[in-house]
Amino acid sequence: MPTAGTDAADERRRRRLEAIASVAARVATGRSVESIEATLEAIAAEVLDADAVAAVQVLTVDETGERFQMMGTAGFERVPDFFERLQACEDAGAQLRIVEAYETRRPVVVPHRFASIMNDPAWLPVREAMRVPPWDWFASVPMLVHDSPVGVLNAYFDPGVQVGPAALDFLLAMAAQAAQAASYAALLDRERSVAAQEERQRLARDLHDSVVQRVFSMGMQAESLAMLAGRDGIDAGRVAAVAHDLGEAAGIVLKDLRAMVSDLHHTPFERRRLGEALNDLARSAEARGGLEVRVAVEDPESRLDGLPADLADDAYRVVAEALQNAVKHADAHTVTIQVRLSRRGAQHWLVAEVRDDGRGLPVGPRPCADGGFGMTAMRERARRWDGGVTLSSAPGAGTAVRLAMLVPVRVPTARNGGPAAARRIDEGGAS
Repeated sequence: MPTAGTDAADERRRRRLEAIASVAARVATGRSVESIEATLEAIAAEVLDADAVAAVQVLTVDETGERFQMMGTAGFERVPDFFERLQACEDAGAQLRIVEAYETRRPVVVPHRFASIMNDPAWLPVREAMRVPPWDWFASVPMLVHDSPVGVLNAYFDPGVQVGPAALDFLLAMAAQAAQAASYAALLDRERSVAAQEERQRLARDLHDSVVQRVFSMGMQAESLAMLAGRDGIDAGRVAAVAHDLGEAAGIVLKDLRAMVSDLHHTPFERRRLGEALNDLARSAEARGGLEVRVAVEDPESRLDGLPADLADDAYRVVAEALQNAVKHADAHTVTIQVRLSRRGAQHWLVAEVRDDGRGLPVGPRPCADGGFGMTAMRERARRWDGGVTLSSAPGAGTAVRLAMLVPVRVPTARNGGPAAARRIDEGGAS
């Protein structure tokens, strides 16, 4: 017959399994919907709720690899200068077991750690921060990615609770999920850095291809005016013609610069809707290229307004690059931008197409299909969301660039939705 002790052990085992499953799902589907701090804060809370733990800390190393930073905490009150205090403890002779767990890549368990900290003068700078709630045993487990440490997860156990193999295995499983979340965040930061570099290179290319060359031409025309003005019997018609050409060139340069400035001041999507941003982009392209740009957004339930900001920004950038290619190279009269959400089984995809009625691409090798005109950067953006970019064209039949991006599992579906209104999309549909 089951006893109260076995019932409690079974309940704790159930809570641990539920916590591992919950965190694994969050890490697998969270992507860039939330910050790494929010994910690791949630992991700390799951550990606190699932086990006999008084407090939890999730620490990662900074970009230098030399300093810990607090990324998630539960139980203890967050102290802004915690690490400065911890450093003062180490300078006073305190042994930091979290460093041991990090460097050896092995869990460290310390019985009756609370008493030793409270009775050791070296720990004075952090005593008050670690006194409430009361605890006893301490465990620090490394967060590993491919056997390389990226941080530690610390657990401060309730008084009277000893850390056994089951509790340690649970902490290791949660630390593994925290490590994956931290690793993904670092990868995303690197991708953003690459994207920023690509944007700078594109801007430099545009300045060279458009502004620099036209300004050089304007300089030559200005020299012609000076020469004409210095001659006897000035040809007024010739002077007027050169002045007219110079004025037109200045107007084109001004348009190009305004478009670039507008692109640089692109508004973050936390405060801007994708359809609104694309309409602004279309008007800018019309003023710059002298062609008609039509925008068609199929969004009867306003679901596109709830897209993750990073996904919306990547989609905008891909569409902007495709539109710029059409303006500069297609010799088109009309460009159409179509955007919609598409459902395939349980998955939701953001689909966008930029189609022009220009001269199309020649038969044979297509440089822009492989990497020219920004296609490489466009495809990299799509791959971040398990998607892709395809191009179709024929001589005299225009060009179409099609983008597809997988929308993360949780999407706000209510018209006035936000994070609180998000519904989970599963095999049975939106529930």
